[in-house]
Amino acid sequence: MKAGVCQLNSALLVVLVFKLCFYGLSNASELQVCELCNGTVLSDSAVGQFCSSSAGRIEGRCCLKNGTAGYNDKIIGLDLSNCSLALVGNLQEASTATIIDLSFNPIANISDFSFQGFIALNSLILPVKVLCPGGATAWKKIVEKRGNRFCEGQNSMCNQTGQMATDCPENSQCAPFGPGFFECSCADNYHGYKCQREGEFPFLQVFGPLGVSTVVISFVLWVTQRRKAKPL
Repeated sequence: MKAGVCQLNSALLVVLVFKLCFYGLSNASELQVCELCNGTVLSDSAVGQFCSSSAGRIEGRCCLKNGTAGYNDKIIGLDLSNCSLALVGNLQEASTATIIDLSFNPIANISDFSFQGFIALNSLILPVKVLCPGGATAWKKIVEKRGNRFCEGQNSMCNQTGQMATDCPENSQCAPFGPGFFECSCADNYHGYKCQREGEFPFLQVFGPLGVSTVVISFVLWVTQRRKAKPL
């Protein structure tokens, strides 16, 4: 076990509202992680073969779930092999990927946190000198072949002996959260700090004043800017 994340229902709701308010306004027609290096996914590569068998479509270095477009694009495969990458940056756009290939890159090491939240990741190909994130307990099989390290079959950290009782508070549920990680979410009818409050989360009391404040501030700013605007 590397780390646990105790997430409350209210916190998840705040994150969702944030995404809807801010990210929904942006145009995500191009996924930047798919353009981290030149070229495209080759049909005979591991990601290419997976994409073909999954009826996906290739765009740049990504395999996208077929039938999605624009900000709904869902990455199911990412091939950054042979990209001369010395460091692995932010790959969160590919957090929905089932397979990621980082082989044939001069990478010295990778932080486990690089793949936090990658719950769908089932196959990770790395340079042979780089260890699988989360360690041996995070994967069903780790093999070395053709100068690469293959991390196959992500294990759920919630299935580790005694982990749930030790790290998740009472009235919460454990769920996988990427290689070597897990998260704790409040069970039904519980919320608050360490899921200690019973009953429905007070949506109206929390978000009612927030919504009213947002409308008032927006109106004041609109009036202020309108007065400053010079007539044509």
